[in-house]
Amino acid sequence: QVQLVESGGGLVRAGGSLRLSCAASGRTFSSYTVGWFRQAPGKEREFVAATSAGTYYADSVKGRFTGSRDNTKNTVFLQMNSLKPEDTALYYCAARMYGSSRWASDYDYWGQGTQVTVSA
Repeated sequence: QVQLVESGGGLVRAGGSLRLSCAASGRTFSSYTVGWFRQAPGKEREFVAATSAGTYYADSVKGRFTGSRDNTKNTVFLQMNSLKPEDTALYYCAARMYGSSRWASDYDYWGQGTQVTVSA
């Protein structure tokens, strides 16, 4: 069982930055891929990034967001730069044992989410 807790969301102006953290329980966390998803009001949940050994990104965030992990702290990070109003959403981290996936249904464990709001 893996428990995930996101933090780092907040209100920021367009062009600003935030760093999200996803802290996990479990001794084998380094074996897990951690995905980031977001959901805006009235929209479906969408893939943002997935971090295993490296990170791959949705086209909408490529070049602006950077994923990383610190396995000694069981934590994965999402550095978000050059934020845009359309990045406003509830951001979730999720974990799965195997390789990276962009499909939410492939992930077994989910956090509660952290709100990111970007003002124009």
